[in-house]
Amino acid sequence: MQSPDEWQIPLRYQPNQEALSYDLSSVLGAVVSLRARVPSDAFTAETLGVERAGQGVVIRSDGLVLTIGYLIAEADEVWLTTNDGRVVQGHALAYDYASGFGLVQALGTLDCPVLPLGDSRRLAPGEHVVIGGAGGRVHSLSAQVVARQEFAGYWEYLLDDAIFTAPAHPNWGGTALIGSKGDLLGIGSLQLQHLGQGGQVVPLNMVVPIDLLKPILDDLLTHGRVNRPARPWLGLYAQEDEDDQVVIVGLAGDGPAQRAGLKASDVVRAVAGESVTSLAGFYRAIWSLGKAGVDVPFTLEREGDRFDVSVTSADRDRFMRPPRFQ
Repeated sequence: MQSPDEWQIPLRYQPNQEALSYDLSSVLGAVVSLRARVPSDAFTAETLGVERAGQGVVIRSDGLVLTIGYLIAEADEVWLTTNDGRVVQGHALAYDYASGFGLVQALGTLDCPVLPLGDSRRLAPGEHVVIGGAGGRVHSLSAQVVARQEFAGYWEYLLDDAIFTAPAHPNWGGTALIGSKGDLLGIGSLQLQHLGQGGQVVPLNMVVPIDLLKPILDDLLTHGRVNRPARPWLGLYAQEDEDDQVVIVGLAGDGPAQRAGLKASDVVRAVAGESVTSLAGFYRAIWSLGKAGVDVPFTLEREGDRFDVSVTSADRDRFMRPPRFQ
């Protein structure tokens, strides 16, 4: 991702105040720039880097900032910059792996507007939205919802109903999806390449719906995680191929999959005896077996040989550095 200071949305793609029913400048004032530093020996340092940058959105008057969690995972330093250039230190409070949301508490006064949480359930394809980036209108984008559908990520992540918008924001991590009432409807997570009509590749943003935050917010603030049994985590990266096969493409550090001897390019034929043909189905089959710590039986294919192996799952949190209180 580019630094927020190095780019600008072309004028014709910026949101137009005259087309909006709310004060755009005030609403965008709730979006702050976020920079995080992660120790070099952190579990996520190799895959996500030690210097991370994106955005966050002020959602409470006490300086609570909502962002996308991968920006702050294992961070020991977080800095927030307001639209008027003030820099305030923050503290990483929580990262919910199931939704992808992360929370940061500002340790000083942000003196920013607060963006109210809207109702993302009502957001439908075809609706116009603003993708708000830190830095105001020149870093924000007039966009449209192009799809609501399931999304499976290669890092053991699944959303039943993700939001997809176009055109894509170039600095997508932690952006604010702003609805017609000037309310927060989602947080930007990824940029994806979609194959459109005529074989043209169209970049989209995947946004996490804000309604996933509402039932878990109190838990995250109180405990740093959601009060529910942790899902089984294997520490692998997987994707679907063109033959509707789930293929392991990488392993995460010294995680359960690595310890069990799984390898990149292994094809997953079945989980607990049930065949899998999609990434979403693969994750659901694993998670249906029980909570973290359960043994996950696989049928794999490697270089033409088919064999069974069991992986003892883990709680992902146990591999991560906990938040360091300031």
